[in-house]
Amino acid sequence: MSSKMNIRTGDTVMVITGDNSKDVGKTGKVLKVYPSAQRIVVQGRNMIIRHTKPRQQGQQGGRIEQEGTIHVSNCMLVCPSCKKPTRVGHTFIEKGDKKTKVRVCKKCGKNID
Repeated sequence: MSSKMNIRTGDTVMVITGDNSKDVGKTGKVLKVYPSAQRIVVQGRNMIIRHTKPRQQGQQGGRIEQEGTIHVSNCMLVCPSCKKPTRVGHTFIEKGDKKTKVRVCKKCGKNID
């Protein structure tokens, strides 16, 4: 399994498929990325309920709702310039005397980074 992912923390993604059908077609900001597991956490999407016990005196237990992880293949990056979900391409741009690899939108061709 490759640990290279085209989605980074802070990107906007659209959920294209998955277990939670009410999230399909909706967008959210990526909060956390787990490259080794190929999973991401998207703000307000794939909400799960954790049942917790109070561990310290004064701490409250109960049901806590939080975001669950989504496999990266179930999400598409939303291009910041054309605002459409897109596949990610790569290209090299020259800054001074060295080349840097950047992500580009496959639909409009603009730089994502």
